[in-house]
Amino acid sequence: MMKKRLFSWAALILAVTHFFGQSLPVDPAVKIGTLSNGMKYYIRKNTTPEKKVDFRLAINVGSILEDENQKGLAHFMEHMNFNGTKNFPDNKLIDFLQSIGIKFGQHINASTGFDRTVYMLPVPLNNPENLDIGLKVMEDWAFNATLSDEQINKERGVVLEEIRNKLGAGKRMEDKYLPKLLYNSHYLKRNIGGGNESITNFKPEALRKFKEEWYRPDLMALIVVGDINVDEVEKKIKDNFSKYKNPPNPRERKIFSLPNHKETLVAIETDPDATSSTVHFVIKDSEPYKPDATVEQYDQSIIENLSMIMLNHRLSELINSNDPPFISGSVYYGDNYVKDKKAFQGGAQTKDGNQLVALKALLEEVERAKRFGFTQQELDDAKANMLSGAEITYNNRDKIESDAWVGEYVNNFLEQEPIPGIIWGYENVKSFIPKITLTQTNEVIGKMMKDENRVIILTGPEKANTKKITESEVLETINAVKLANLKPYEKNGAIKNLVKPFVSEGKIVKTENDVKLGTTTWTLSNGAKVTFKKTNFKDDEIVFNAVSLGGTSLISDEDYLKTQFAFPGLLQAGLNGLSINDLNNYGAGRNASASFYVNELSEGISGNSSKKDLDLAMEFIYAIFTGMNFDEKAFNAYKEKAITASANYESNPQYYFFNEHLKFLNQKNPRFTNAKASKKDWENVDYKKLYSIFKAKFANAGNFHFYFVGNIEENELRKEVLQYIASLPSTGKTATFKDDGYRQVVGDYTKVYKKGKDPKSLVTITYTTLAPYIEKDVLALSALGEIASIKMTEKLREDESGIYSGEAKGYAGKVPFSYYKFYFNFPCGPENAEKLTKSAIAEIQKLIDNGPEQKDLDKYKEGEYNDYDTGLKNNSVWLNELTRNQLEGSDKYDILNYRDQVKALTVKDLQGVAKKYLTKGRIIAMLMPEDGWEKAGK
Repeated sequence: MMKKRLFSWAALILAVTHFFGQSLPVDPAVKIGTLSNGMKYYIRKNTTPEKKVDFRLAINVGSILEDENQKGLAHFMEHMNFNGTKNFPDNKLIDFLQSIGIKFGQHINASTGFDRTVYMLPVPLNNPENLDIGLKVMEDWAFNATLSDEQINKERGVVLEEIRNKLGAGKRMEDKYLPKLLYNSHYLKRNIGGGNESITNFKPEALRKFKEEWYRPDLMALIVVGDINVDEVEKKIKDNFSKYKNPPNPRERKIFSLPNHKETLVAIETDPDATSSTVHFVIKDSEPYKPDATVEQYDQSIIENLSMIMLNHRLSELINSNDPPFISGSVYYGDNYVKDKKAFQGGAQTKDGNQLVALKALLEEVERAKRFGFTQQELDDAKANMLSGAEITYNNRDKIESDAWVGEYVNNFLEQEPIPGIIWGYENVKSFIPKITLTQTNEVIGKMMKDENRVIILTGPEKANTKKITESEVLETINAVKLANLKPYEKNGAIKNLVKPFVSEGKIVKTENDVKLGTTTWTLSNGAKVTFKKTNFKDDEIVFNAVSLGGTSLISDEDYLKTQFAFPGLLQAGLNGLSINDLNNYGAGRNASASFYVNELSEGISGNSSKKDLDLAMEFIYAIFTGMNFDEKAFNAYKEKAITASANYESNPQYYFFNEHLKFLNQKNPRFTNAKASKKDWENVDYKKLYSIFKAKFANAGNFHFYFVGNIEENELRKEVLQYIASLPSTGKTATFKDDGYRQVVGDYTKVYKKGKDPKSLVTITYTTLAPYIEKDVLALSALGEIASIKMTEKLREDESGIYSGEAKGYAGKVPFSYYKFYFNFPCGPENAEKLTKSAIAEIQKLIDNGPEQKDLDKYKEGEYNDYDTGLKNNSVWLNELTRNQLEGSDKYDILNYRDQVKALTVKDLQGVAKKYLTKGRIIAMLMPEDGWEKAGK
């Protein structure tokens, strides 16, 4: 996590020089103003995506401002803005927004923190009136919540369910270590959720008072970015928002600070349900955070970012070693829970009982950098990476999505983060980065690594056979690092090439053009096919996928059990004699990546690149096919990390439920073991068998179809294809997947699984039918799932206040066999599980008996049109559709015909699939707490 994001840099301005330095510019592409009442606005025209506008309402208010009788009400207020406003009474807002294609949760949402509240609303502009509707919603959210007693009391149950959802080992341990992290601060007296007692018992007048005092113009900013007329939007904002007044005697918006402390504070927390062991260090700044205001300050942030890049690169080399001290880890300088202080922070996940080893290794790498600094090669690589990232952003500057811009402006308003823009930022980074010296970067760690304001947090599972670490052992480890006999870091020399130069004799033997899809397909002399589609969705992006049919379906049951989870670990050995760390160094300063996969029905290679680095992506592709290293030690290191990560999965009640239910469903399938590989599964892996299967699958390029989508230069692609893909080995044979014949259990069952002490349940209702694949039925069942989600939300959340969220989904599989599946799941209180299950089944029965209401089908259609229009301008969407057609043999023009297919759906179609696929084979599964949860949950 970096302090700056590259896309926030930019745009020309006239420099203004002050006695304290050159002021940072503000991107002239955004219009910023302040109304007479103090409300701020940001407006920007942006046509990615077209005919869309993104709204944000940012309020400089959060739970830190609550009075004693208002705990949790900042978050509760956020909920109430969806439950009744002046122009959208009761629950009419969600209903109306869905009618114009905005999906609740996916599109429309809000969030509350200690110091901020942000409302999010993306609006399609296929109807010009939608702009005014969006502004009206933002106006209501800002000032016009009705806050009736009835709606407040109904919403209590929903908020309590949201609080319930967060219960678990992580929350219990967090509650214990926060007093150290937020030492002696007012933040400890406030909880964003508020807690059960407060939410159950607060008086409605307390919420109204919170709204009246804090939802006021001088604490708000309205942000509007999209395919709009800026002057028109500004006039509408002035006309509609200027009339609102601040309270006569507004309360001061205080900024609460984190007090400094000289001593190191240590928190060591364990929990029986914890799924991993972690270590964290946090070194908080002594002074309150001040955002960059001058070019000099901004450039210093660049130096800090380079130091973090170099330090994280060293940690990644440790992680990729054959004897890693932890399985994942990183450091960063940035946010620390609250508004007032930034912090230098680091963390790692490690084996149970190995936390002190991990803490020592993490701190030693920081200490090594502090003592000896970085090397020139490290700095050169980090500079190249930062410049390369800035160049990609600059090249795509006219295709940045609106939601990225609104995020920048929210942070500018709430945190005063600079917004100079992409053009200025790119010019600045190009001129400044070459001037940065090792002396400058070497100073960074020394300034950040201090003894005061330091907090060490260890979390992990509570086990009888694991010795509990003491605070004194942690402090001894820290002191030992200071005295450790460390050596300077040594970096391997630069690598000249991954693939040695060679002359390719490959040719294109056939060219086919598809005018409707805008694709060209080459058949190569080795039998491989290459399909590419040139787009202008991004000016500098190419995505690719290579697909061969077969996958693990062609492996025997015995070999499958020895290899099923382990294929990704092969790449840990590196390529063409180079280690994984060598490969990371080789790609420094260039934008290209590729990785391989072996799935149930296919194998392949996927990745992306910039235009100029397509050659590097091709080298990766060629090396994966021809140069996978054989290194059992490297693979075993990967395996040990995987075993560590999976050691405590079943301690988590939700995972236990998911895994045990899958075991029940797959009881007739000898290939199924666990949802995620267990220690026993990993110990069964045969590396030699794994490697030989991989080599066999990638020995025949003639069975692969390569797809490239993006801003492709045909001549450049042809050159690279002839060099690297047409020269790949081929056997001349073709292969496809097979059906292994195993099926999940179908029928009528009710299964109850018990795990955990928290008063939390999870219910899943599933209907499965084995039947011939019918395209129209598949779409109708998918639509039914979306509509069922709407109805379940209305019934179980709004009417019964029994859930916070739930999901219904209908889908079908075509290969290797045809089936239809429809499910609904929701978390809830154990005491309500049976009642809500009956309610959910009753709602499904209504769909069977009567079909959906036309208005709900219309909501689904508008939402699909909205997503479809955006997806048509996305490279990855096109790539996925092209590869899906190869796998499923579906109509390749589905992507062009989808809108018409959705439009043709009728209520009768949806009722038909409900009768056809939801009237038999229902499996109800419930997760319930273990016995005694009633007492434990109090």
